[in-house]
Amino acid sequence: MFVRQLLSFLFLCLFLCACSRSTETLPVLSRYEVKKHPNGVKDTIYQTIPSFSYLNQDSIEITQEAFLNTIYVADFFFTSCPTICPVMHRNMLKVYEEFKDNKEIKLASFTIDPKHDKPSVLKTYADQMGIEGTQWEFLWGEKDSVYDLAKNHFLVSVVEDEKSPGGYIHEGWFVLIDKRKRIRGIYNGTIETEVDKLVNDISTLLKEYK
Repeated sequence: MFVRQLLSFLFLCLFLCACSRSTETLPVLSRYEVKKHPNGVKDTIYQTIPSFSYLNQDSIEITQEAFLNTIYVADFFFTSCPTICPVMHRNMLKVYEEFKDNKEIKLASFTIDPKHDKPSVLKTYADQMGIEGTQWEFLWGEKDSVYDLAKNHFLVSVVEDEKSPGGYIHEGWFVLIDKRKRIRGIYNGTIETEVDKLVNDISTLLKEYK
């Protein structure tokens, strides 16, 4: 009798755990506002990544349309960075390899040094990393536009500072964006365990669209 009750209890625990995993979702981290309708119903309106238009490593104009119906990871870097960028992109390579050729997943790296990192420079950089195709876009745009996008929408601090190594200060965040252009996760791109969590969270997010 006791064994039967124990087995029943274990089965219930496994069932509840399975249900918990199947309904697992990621939080929405984008800024939001609550809109109240005349009938008293409230809607939560999340800020989304706005439209943009930049050139990629192949000098092709890239807009939000290139990320339509995709989950993507964004970061901000510069090719001559002597500090965190090499570590960030070694870690981003793991994400690239994990989801290579998955049409639902893209990566977007925005340069914060538009004076030096012209598309041709970004192309050389991408080639040296062994990046093929357009799953990982390296993007060039006017400084004011990119900095506004970083600070006010992807929530990444970016500052030009001649006294800093390489001339810039920036945060090494990897920002996970869902198919509705909302932030669903922010990860330290210099820490392997954080990048492992990002990979797991991308898989979790993919399940939301099944």
